[in-house]
Amino acid sequence: MQYFSRSVLALALAAMGHGALANVTELEITKIEPFAEGHAFGGAGAYERVTAVAHGELDPADPLNRGIVGLQQAPRNAHGKVNYQTEVFLLRPAKASAGNGKILYEVNNRGGKFLLHWVLDAPGKGGSFSNDPRALEDAGNGLFFRQGYTIVWSGWDADTPAGFMRMQVPPTLDENGKPVVRTIREELVSGTRFPVQPTLSLSFATTDTNPAHATLSVRERESDPSRVIPATEWEYVGNNKVRLLPEGTAFAPGALYELRYLATGSKVQGIGFAATRDVVSFLRYYNQPRPTEVLAVGISQSGRFLRDFIGQGFNQDEGHRIVFDGVLSHIAGVGRVFLNYDFAQPGRTSTQHEDHYAPENEFPFASVAEKDPVTGKTGQLLRGDGFDPLLIELNTSTEYWQKGASLLHTDPLGQRDLKLPDTTRVYMIAGTQHAGRVGLSTKPGACVNPTNPHSSAALLRALVTDLDQWVSHGEQPPANHVPTLAAGTLVASEQTGFPDIPGMTIARHNNQLMIGSNWLQRPEPLPKLPYRTLVSRVDADGNEVGGIRMPDIAAPLATYTGWNEYNKPYPIGELCDRNGSFVPFAATRAQRLEKKDPRLSIEERYTGREDYLNKVRAAANTLVKERFLLTEDVDAYVNNAGKLYDALVNGKTAP
Repeated sequence: MQYFSRSVLALALAAMGHGALANVTELEITKIEPFAEGHAFGGAGAYERVTAVAHGELDPADPLNRGIVGLQQAPRNAHGKVNYQTEVFLLRPAKASAGNGKILYEVNNRGGKFLLHWVLDAPGKGGSFSNDPRALEDAGNGLFFRQGYTIVWSGWDADTPAGFMRMQVPPTLDENGKPVVRTIREELVSGTRFPVQPTLSLSFATTDTNPAHATLSVRERESDPSRVIPATEWEYVGNNKVRLLPEGTAFAPGALYELRYLATGSKVQGIGFAATRDVVSFLRYYNQPRPTEVLAVGISQSGRFLRDFIGQGFNQDEGHRIVFDGVLSHIAGVGRVFLNYDFAQPGRTSTQHEDHYAPENEFPFASVAEKDPVTGKTGQLLRGDGFDPLLIELNTSTEYWQKGASLLHTDPLGQRDLKLPDTTRVYMIAGTQHAGRVGLSTKPGACVNPTNPHSSAALLRALVTDLDQWVSHGEQPPANHVPTLAAGTLVASEQTGFPDIPGMTIARHNNQLMIGSNWLQRPEPLPKLPYRTLVSRVDADGNEVGGIRMPDIAAPLATYTGWNEYNKPYPIGELCDRNGSFVPFAATRAQRLEKKDPRLSIEERYTGREDYLNKVRAAANTLVKERFLLTEDVDAYVNNAGKLYDALVNGKTAP
């Protein structure tokens, strides 16, 4: 093993005139090995994998750490500090001088590495992530490797399973120095975000496995009254799972089960923010050669982490230096993470149907100061303390329907557009669902409509490049591109003008954001006034007119939405988690008329395949000029469009 200890670094860095160390006391390098068998990525050359463990300590008395819930009661080391350790993983140029001197840090999502699959089109392994990149295919199209970034991940969630990025933090202690034990509520759902299972797992272990000392109830929808399930009709499996009785009784798909039970195992999870701050600061300020800039990317939960990281002041390290110069938050809506709490559950995410009152959507939402008529608070996401990063927030249609994304650029009641600061950008990707990436299927799953296969990866690649130019050279990225009240493109969900498409179930109501009183008890909205969240108006085809229309939306062969609804036996009429819909046009006029489809057929729109591909290429070239697409991605877009055209005109639903 190789070690970089605090004492050795302190001597070396003092001679170099650096300031105080970041609170990483030791970076334990466990392995350095070639990546992609030494393949050379252009001028950046070969890359290597670096696996490490960062050991750190936090001073509970430091004002920058005082907001971490449970830190004051946590066990101290001999220096009066609180210890933690976290896994670190790097993909870096084997020859440092061949790189671009910049760090691209991805906040992992529930311990998983998303960047390579979601942004670079590498194969997804084990689902939506690529956790152990070794082969050339794991680099995807290789863009960030060719550009010479050092790509970094580190753990921030102490509850992730083995094989994912992990960290260790101390338990939450009570006033007597014992692990906290208290009654909490747990929401359990079967078959929506995970496959149907005979048992449902709890976030925390129970200290009392007698069902008579707990309460399990069920309701179909959030607003429905609950029905208590008698203690004789369910049981614990071990101390962290439950099942219905008699054994083999299935949980109703999509129903909301609520368990109130005596729980233990809470950890000081807010350390995850400080650990990220300190690991990145360590790599930034105590690495040779010293990186010139540090960019951060977060996707979904990770994007919410970055919003919370900024809002809670963690972009300033304990040496009073900036951590991230630029941040790209993707598909986060206005959310944060359920992390800096007792009995934190960062894996939860709030939607219309599920985890509705999870503590995710918290004012302030926008990057500009606003008065909140719901809570009476005044605030803004950016702190104005000199440590705010340049910020790009990118969302799909889904985040407008499920995650309140319109509140990034309107007042809390959706009555006026906001003038945002020049240091931020907000964009919406029209006609795209939350998890838009390479390789998606149109199979409905639990939804009623075929799901949306549209990928946002090419736009993400362009925006990371734009963010780099903004940070490195002060080159402003494209102007904000979202639906607005002023343009008449931002409307209530029941006023989109969506056409009546035969055979398609149409959602009419988006998720209304409301603040709950206490997730760990039975949350009630406080006060009973929702924020007014809005969505994009659509054209005659049902495709959104606001936001960035990628080539396959600008020159469409189908209707693409960011919403879908559940199908039986799931709760009918509820939004189908974060899925979109995909409904192709009829191939011919005759087929259209037979179906009574109001949308023009493919043959009525284009004179043939060449005409269609010319229109796709023209739309792509326009996006290149606007800096929403890289030149190298144009041909791939046209080729993929050709495959979809061939499939649809030949009666298939997708390639």
